[in-house]
Amino acid sequence: MTPSTHRVRIAPSPTGGLHVGTARTALFNCAYALNVGGAFVLRIEDTDTNRSEKKWEQDILQGLEWLGIQWDEGVMSDGSQKGGYGPYRQSERREIYATFLQKLLRNNGAFYCWHTKQELQSEQRLQMQKKEPPRHLCSYRDNVAAPKGQSENSIIRLRNDAVDPIIFSDAIRGEVRFQPQLLGDFSIARSENDPLYNFAVVIDDHAMKITDVIRGEDHISNTPKQYLLQKALGIEHPQYAHVPLLLGTDRSKLSKRHGATSINEYRTQGYIADALFNFLALLGWRPQGDQEIMSRQEIVELFSLQDVQTSPAIFDTTKLDWMNGVYIRNLSKQEFTVRALSYLNVPQKTLSQYSQEQLETILGLEQERIKTLQEIQEGVSFMFDLPEYEPSLLWYKESRGEQTQKVLRSLFDQLSLIPEHQWSTAALKALLAESAEKADNKGAIFHPVRVAVSGRRSSPPPFDIMSALGKQESIRRIQVALNKLSRQQL
Repeated sequence: MTPSTHRVRIAPSPTGGLHVGTARTALFNCAYALNVGGAFVLRIEDTDTNRSEKKWEQDILQGLEWLGIQWDEGVMSDGSQKGGYGPYRQSERREIYATFLQKLLRNNGAFYCWHTKQELQSEQRLQMQKKEPPRHLCSYRDNVAAPKGQSENSIIRLRNDAVDPIIFSDAIRGEVRFQPQLLGDFSIARSENDPLYNFAVVIDDHAMKITDVIRGEDHISNTPKQYLLQKALGIEHPQYAHVPLLLGTDRSKLSKRHGATSINEYRTQGYIADALFNFLALLGWRPQGDQEIMSRQEIVELFSLQDVQTSPAIFDTTKLDWMNGVYIRNLSKQEFTVRALSYLNVPQKTLSQYSQEQLETILGLEQERIKTLQEIQEGVSFMFDLPEYEPSLLWYKESRGEQTQKVLRSLFDQLSLIPEHQWSTAALKALLAESAEKADNKGAIFHPVRVAVSGRRSSPPPFDIMSALGKQESIRRIQVALNKLSRQQL
């Protein structure tokens, strides 16, 4: 694709782990940039020194990299910086902000305000009583010197004299209007070396030549302030596109009570990066057609801001589980085994006793059943270590110890006659089916042998388990069951 002049960015704050909402916005920016042949920039907004931490920066960068979201310039996953418009951490750009703030102050586009916190609160209470929108109309606009005793309590505000409506075109929502009078003289910096969010963002987007700002709907309220700052500084307005909020299934704001909200949590739980990428892409974006399982390449090729909806997107973990299950089942046997082993809590000494083929067979029992890789532990741990169970667990409905013992003894004898080279899923399935047909009761045969070889009421089919365990271990486990039943009858 021919490179374009489009430049987009994601600018997370390292005050917590990579949130699914931030990841979704990053994905949209990445897909858009790749689709139009533009550049995708990642910068770190770490001016909040009290809450910003390097560990969260690493979590964000590594989480995006794990998801497969690639960026062209900015702070890279190893902490280095790449690109010609850096530095890409706001904490390293204070001199740049100071230059623009001084320009605004010299041109009377901004001024120092010395109102105390109590005065501002009093002003706000009065406005609420009059049912007016809360805003600060500063009386210090033309003061050059600080009032006596107030030199340490100043803040810098934008001189807002705008009267005409602020109108901008949103690539997703169409025309958006704001009344500038509702903003008042809003604050833009604590000092010349300590800018607030809106000012720093405007300077960064301008300096880094960002042409398209694709961000969450919660930032719409920041746009008129940024628009006025851009106008005061004489810089161009980028194209805005505000993507819909993420809600839980109860249609409230997505939070911890809905489940995991960070990418690292989903990674730990055994979600596949491709599946989570696919799921996040469809949160608020819907291409033509009903296709839901899509490759990264398909997503990039089809992505368009015109197909992004304005209504909130529902983060449905049930659907994510289904989608992740599809991706798990689409893995090759070898790839599934490699991934599943990293979630299996079995001593290496035990695992070393099995060949690669045996491990693929054992782990493969759950490939069609699990929704996340983390479930592999619960699914196959019994294959490596038969859990303890009560003899009564072997009983099927009204059957008791003597009847169950008879069933298992008959199966033990028949299984013992199968040669090692004929020990297979097909042969075992046929033997159990024949026994069930003779007994005219499938459950009376399948249930006790299932419990005998797994120690559980629920498991993969017993013939699959025995095939994976091998003849020797399968017969040993049935003998364990027979011994339990014998002791129970004493």
